Amino acid sequence: MRFRMFITETGDAPASARGSADSQPAPPPELETVCRVARAHFGTAGAFVARAEAGTQRVLAADGTLPAPLPADFFPSHVEGDPSADRRYVVHRANGSLQNDDSLPHAPQIVAACELAAPDGTTLGTLCITHDARLTLDAAQCAVLRDLATLAERALARTIDEAALRDRLGRVEEHSRLTTLALTESGTGVWDRNVETGEIHYSPAWKAMLGYAPHELSCRIEDAYERLHPDDVDDVKAAMLAHFERRTDSYEVEHRIRCKDGTYKWICSRGKVINRDDNGRALRMVGTTTDITALRELAARLRDSAALVTDLTDQVPGLVFQLRQAADGRRYFSYASAGISDIYELTPEQIARNAETVETRIHPADLVAYRQSLHDSSLRLTPWRLEYRVLLPGQGLRWREGDARPQRMADGGTVWHGFITDATERKHIEAELHRMATTDHLTQLSNRHAFMRQSEAALRDVRATGLPAAVLMLDLDHFKALNDRWGHPLGDRALRHFARLLLAETRPEAIVGRVGGEEFAIVLPRSDLDTALAFARRVQQRTMQARLMHEDQQVELTVSIGIDAMRESDFGAYQPLSRADKALYLAKERGRNRIEVYRA
Repeated sequence: MRFRMFITETGDAPASARGSADSQPAPPPELETVCRVARAHFGTAGAFVARAEAGTQRVLAADGTLPAPLPADFFPSHVEGDPSADRRYVVHRANGSLQNDDSLPHAPQIVAACELAAPDGTTLGTLCITHDARLTLDAAQCAVLRDLATLAERALARTIDEAALRDRLGRVEEHSRLTTLALTESGTGVWDRNVETGEIHYSPAWKAMLGYAPHELSCRIEDAYERLHPDDVDDVKAAMLAHFERRTDSYEVEHRIRCKDGTYKWICSRGKVINRDDNGRALRMVGTTTDITALRELAARLRDSAALVTDLTDQVPGLVFQLRQAADGRRYFSYASAGISDIYELTPEQIARNAETVETRIHPADLVAYRQSLHDSSLRLTPWRLEYRVLLPGQGLRWREGDARPQRMADGGTVWHGFITDATERKHIEAELHRMATTDHLTQLSNRHAFMRQSEAALRDVRATGLPAAVLMLDLDHFKALNDRWGHPLGDRALRHFARLLLAETRPEAIVGRVGGEEFAIVLPRSDLDTALAFARRVQQRTMQARLMHEDQQVELTVSIGIDAMRESDFGAYQPLSRADKALYLAKERGRNRIEVYRA
C-alpha cells in the first residue's frame, strides 16, 4: 500500500459533491462505513473517497460536507513533505491551498488525504477528510487514517477482483456454451473412460449422435465394444492398446459403430490418457467422437468421380494435362493422363516434379517457340495453341498440336488445363495438299501459281538488299512436232526429262517452275546477267547431250532461252518475266536453240 498524507489550513463554506456513475463496478458499501468512522473519529466536517477518472475526481462514497469544486489532484507537487515521519506527511505553506481558485468562500477544505493503492501499485482512489478550521493530526490519528485507508483499499480491490471474476466467469460460460453448441452441431460428443473400473461415460451429444436419449446407454466398456462393427473391433482395440502402452501420443481411429436403429455410422474417435499410476498404467482417458459418415460418403463419391475422370481421360487418344507454373517460373505437370506415354514417351511420374523433361523431347528448332508461347500465354492469360515437332526415342520425328486455357493462381503462378494430340498424319496430309496445290503433277516442279509467288519474294529481296536476280524463260524447240511424230506419252517423258536436267544444273536457292505446256521459267537469286548467261549455256549444252531414247531411237531436244534481270523499279515479278519472254520470242524467231538477253 502506498500512503501519502498532507496537512493544510481550512476555510468555511459548506458544499457537497458526488461523481456520476459509469461503467466501473459499483463502490462497495464498506466505503460509506469508512467515511462515517473517519468523520466521527476526527470530528471533522466530512470525509469522502474519490477516484480520478478522465481528469476529474469521481466521489465513490462520502459522509458530511465536501468541498466544491474538488481539485483535480489531491497531492500537488508544491506541497512539501515531512522527512522525519515514518509515513510521508505533507504540510502546506501559509499561502498554500489544495482548492481551486474558484472554490466557494468559507467552504470546507481538504485537511488530510491518503492514497489507496492495489497490491500491484495501481492507484484505486483517495481517502480525504474535510474541515472548516485548521486541523493538526498527531501520530495516533495518522495511524488511524492509515488503517481506514487500508480497509477502504481492500474493499475496493475486492470489488474489482469480484467484478473481474464475474466477467471471467461470464466469458467461460459463453465459451462453454459455444463449445457445446459447436460440438453438438458438428456431430461431436465427449466421453470419459475410467480404465480401472471399466466404466465409460458419454455426453448427451454423444448419445444423441447414435439416436439415444440422455438417460439411455450403459457405462460398461464391454457394451461399448459390442456396438462396434465386427470388422473394426480389432483395429479399435489395437489403437487403444498402443496408446495405453505409450507407443502413440494419442488415440485416434476411424471405425463404424451401431446406432440405436441398428444402422452403422462412420465415426472418428480421438482420446488421450490424462492420468496414470506410478507404474505408468493408464487410469483415466478422455476424448471426443465425431460423426464422419457424410465425409466418408463424400470422399467415396469424390474417389468415384476422380476414377471416372481418369478412366475417361486415359481413353482419349492424346494427352489431357494440367500444367502449373510457379511464380518463380518453375513448371511441372500436376496431372497427366495415360496418353503421355504416346505423346512424349514418358510417364506421369517423370514430369510430376519438373516439366523440363518434356522439353528434352521437343525438336530443337521448335523449342524456343514452345517456351515463348507458354511465356506469352502466362503473361497475357491468352489461350495456348501451338503446333510443334518432337523427337521421340521410339517413334522418331512426330508433330504435336497443343491447346490449353490458362488461369492465374492466388500465389501469382499460372495453371493450364489442356490437351495435346498427335498431328503427324494431318501435317502429312496438309503437306501433300500443299504440294499438290503448288507443284506441276507431270514434272514435279513448281506450277505457275507457286512460281509467281516465289518470284515475288525474290523481287522483294532485290528491293531490300540491292543485289541482282536473273530471270530465264525456256521453251523446248519443235515440241508440237515431237508430240505429233512420237505421241503425247513421249512428249510427257520429254518434259520430265528436261525438268530433271534443270534441277541438276540449279542450286537449291534457285526457283524453277513449269509455266506453260513446254515453257519453263527460272529465277536465279543474287545472280547477274553474266551468271545467268553462263547457266543458260550449260542448260543448252546438257539438253543437246543428254540422251532421250524411244524404241531404240534417240530423240533430239533443243531449247531456246530468254534472259533478263529483276529491277528494283519493277512493280511485280511479271515484268522481268515478260521481258525475258520477249527475249525468248526473239531467240525462236532467229532460228531456235538460241540464247537471247533482253535489250530495251
